[in-house]
Amino acid sequence: MYDVIMKAFGQTVYMVIGSTIFSVILGFIPAIVLTVTAPDGLRPNKIIYGILDILVNVFRSFPFIILMVIVIPFTRMIAGKAIGTKAALVPLTISAIPFVARVIESALRSVDHGLIEAARSFGAGDLQIIFRVYLKEALPAILSGITLTMISLIGYSAMGGAIGAGGLGDVAIRYGYQAYKMPYLISTSIVLIIFVQVIQSVGNLLYKKLS
Repeated sequence: MYDVIMKAFGQTVYMVIGSTIFSVILGFIPAIVLTVTAPDGLRPNKIIYGILDILVNVFRSFPFIILMVIVIPFTRMIAGKAIGTKAALVPLTISAIPFVARVIESALRSVDHGLIEAARSFGAGDLQIIFRVYLKEALPAILSGITLTMISLIGYSAMGGAIGAGGLGDVAIRYGYQAYKMPYLISTSIVLIIFVQVIQSVGNLLYKKLS
């Protein structure tokens, strides 16, 4: 049981960290666009903001299990297959992108407008304001949002085990539920709880240091 659970734990870590990295990179772009084109942004644009805002909300509305099934053709195109740990990165990333975009947008828009106006008065351009004011001031909040994203992805990766994604969710379903082996079910649950607590603790520590 130890070997099975440790192998599954490694798969879960791979899925969570991999999808977090990709979703943060890809979610950063719409977050910046939303912040800049917002009514109180650097370059207000109702059309761009409205369209992107709707798209983010639409993709956030999909339940993860349904999303995994919908993107199977795209997953097969990217990963070469529709099941497995590597393939699970595609739907996990897609599901996290709108969440990350909204989290980063909220963090950026919470920055004091007085700082932005002060930067403008000193002749700072839009890119300088984005990277030296927005991102610098919002970094602790962004980090906190990424921590929440990772915790959500742990739950999604466990659900992904129901349709062949591997990881602790797969072990819990195949051994614990289908084979009626309660030790597997209990052990995987404990490992997931500990994993979540570790991520939350590290995130809280980094947040305090950056703040």
